Amino acid sequence: MRTHSFLTVLLWSSVFYEVHMTPSQKRTNKNSHSERITGLSENDGKTLHRTKRGWMWNQFFLLEEYTGPDTQYVGKLHTDQDKGDGNLKYILTGDGAGSLFIIDENTGDIHAAKKLDREEKSLYVLRAKAIDRKTGRQVEPESEFIIKIHDINDNEPKFTKDMYTASIPEMSGVGTSVIQVTATDADDANYGNSAKVVYSILQGQPYFSVDPETGIIKTALPDMSRENREQYQVVIQAKDMGGQMGGLSGTTTVNITLTDVNDNPPRFPQSSYQFSSPESAPPGTPLGRIKANDPDVGENAEIEYSISNGDGSDMFDIITDKDTQEGIITVRKHLDFENKVLYTLRVEASNTHPDPRFLQLGPFKDTALVKISVEDIDEPPVFSRPWYLIEVDEDAKEGSIIGQVVAQDPDIAKNAIKYSVDRHTDLDRIFNIYSGNGSLFLSKPLDREETPWHNITVIATEINNPKQSSQIPVFIRILDINDHAPEFANYYETFVCENAKAGQLIQTVSAIDKDQPPRGHKFFFELVPEFAVHPNFSVVDNKDNTAGIMTRRNGYSRSKTSTYLLPIIIFDNDYPIQSSTGTLTIRVCACDSRGNMQSCSAEALLLPAGLSTGALVAILLCIIILLVLVVLFTALKRQRKKEPLIISKDDVRDNIVTYNDEGGGEEDTQAFDIGTLRNPEAREESKVRRDVIPETIFQIRRTAPLWENIDVQDFIHRRLKENDLDPAAPPYDSLATYAYEGNDSIANSLSSLESLTTEGNQDYDYLSDWGPRFKKLADMYGGEDSDRD
Repeated sequence: MRTHSFLTVLLWSSVFYEVHMTPSQKRTNKNSHSERITGLSENDGKTLHRTKRGWMWNQFFLLEEYTGPDTQYVGKLHTDQDKGDGNLKYILTGDGAGSLFIIDENTGDIHAAKKLDREEKSLYVLRAKAIDRKTGRQVEPESEFIIKIHDINDNEPKFTKDMYTASIPEMSGVGTSVIQVTATDADDANYGNSAKVVYSILQGQPYFSVDPETGIIKTALPDMSRENREQYQVVIQAKDMGGQMGGLSGTTTVNITLTDVNDNPPRFPQSSYQFSSPESAPPGTPLGRIKANDPDVGENAEIEYSISNGDGSDMFDIITDKDTQEGIITVRKHLDFENKVLYTLRVEASNTHPDPRFLQLGPFKDTALVKISVEDIDEPPVFSRPWYLIEVDEDAKEGSIIGQVVAQDPDIAKNAIKYSVDRHTDLDRIFNIYSGNGSLFLSKPLDREETPWHNITVIATEINNPKQSSQIPVFIRILDINDHAPEFANYYETFVCENAKAGQLIQTVSAIDKDQPPRGHKFFFELVPEFAVHPNFSVVDNKDNTAGIMTRRNGYSRSKTSTYLLPIIIFDNDYPIQSSTGTLTIRVCACDSRGNMQSCSAEALLLPAGLSTGALVAILLCIIILLVLVVLFTALKRQRKKEPLIISKDDVRDNIVTYNDEGGGEEDTQAFDIGTLRNPEAREESKVRRDVIPETIFQIRRTAPLWENIDVQDFIHRRLKENDLDPAAPPYDSLATYAYEGNDSIANSLSSLESLTTEGNQDYDYLSDWGPRFKKLADMYGGEDSDRD
């Protein structure tokens, strides 16, 4: 009963904790009384009994990092069943059993074999049991217990960073937080003060301080200026054991930077500046630079320059160089040494981003005086005007003065000036100028109708310094005078119908004039005095620079008069009045009933009445077609004459002509002269073809005799060429005889007609040596029985 209740007692954590916390007991009370706990379980409601355990050990806590000469004693296992006779065996299992913790199986004493590190493992769970050596049976249920490692201060505090970086605006108040540093201690925070860290400042006083508990670094001095000192290095210490003697410590470094604020106004290093400029400097020319110093940085040091006042505020400008924060003084208008030699400016420099917190320190701007002196230079002559316009009549005489240009030296010396005309602008040399006074005069006559404007350039040059010169454009306008008579605006082709009625308008004429009067053109039309009363036509002035040609009678006849000439006077109204006579040619034409012209030619009257132009064209086309048909008929008739006499349905033009001339044999030498076959000269005469009707007897060309030429191939080619070029040769295939036999063969004759007559048999065995072509002959005559066969 007592043995089985021991495991139940061990499972109560309160008992374990009570035993652990009480002084070690040497043994258990063997006479302990059982204590019954009555209750119902979840299963069967059996009564639970708890009996005090029979184990005993002396210690449950170990110190880490033990460095004694012997192994550290942990405790002793003992059971009431142990009689001391060595029959029981103690076994230890669990965390570190056999390696870290060793048990004496006879006595139950437990020792730590190695140094233990709480930071590596703070507690170990072990199980113990007692076994009977003889039976191998457990005499006590297996018991579980915990060994805790007591911490010692063996770890110093460590900061999360080896070095911190922080920044804070300059001029910050006392107590302004900068940064928080944190240190951790690996020791047990729940056991003693080994992990209690306290912060202190080792370096950085009196500028900064640190909260000993939180590690927050704060400012300790007011109005720290970045311009005086920008970087600070603060060393912070963290010490455990609450900062007491014997505690371990660690340090870190904090680099603190003061950031800039706009607490300094710009200041000029000097109160006045002196610059100079030549009077010829064009607008925009930089004269010099000034700079106000600002100890601030970044946008707090950005400066804007301006001209506040002064007698040269309208003559000069100042701009800010954003890269260097300098003020650049430039020329705004053209300077004139003769007008003013010294200018005074007051320049102001101010911050573009002032900080309202420091405005009470004073105005964030500064002023300086700038003096600019103008230097005199030798300037070119200056004309009285930027350009000149001169008007001159086109009838102005040569040598007459048309205008004047004026220039002078702007310098104090007032050097003499000479004038000239740029000939590149007056290639025809129409104009000239007096070099002393600048008067322009004509060298050639003018013609407005040819060139109404002349644009020339006049040059003014200092006599003492020819390098100093200037030029000016002169525009010369040629004024018109009435020197041209008006004339017809166009060439008019006027006609009048034969059936015209009196008072009919047949033409409207207008005029043009090369002149350009200031009030516009006004033209008048009338007949010449000799034809003031024309019997056929009249001129009516329409008062709008046009005139109408009217008929004065009914009917006109081409047969009597085909053309009328009507002279008309045209004159203008300008002074002096100019006039001209234009002759209008009027043709008499045949017209239809609506007045449309049909014919104006006098030859048309000879044609039959009613025959129109279209009918004439049709007759001409018929004649041309008839002529073409006649030509084609003639050509076909000639083609029929060239056809051959022998016409057959199967005629293919390859005909064999049989002459039926047998001759008298070899003995008949008179019947056929065989020498013609051997004499090439016999074929020289041209023979006319007998199958074609002859048209013209052509002249036959004579060729050189060929009987001396023994080359048959060359002879045949010569004959072939002659027949090809012969104009009398037929255009189709026919048999051509060249009549040339040629020389004897080197093989001699194979015939037996010329062989010697012998009574004996002739030997033909040599035919076998002549090759396969003569094999048949060799077989026929070469054998002994050939004659009999």
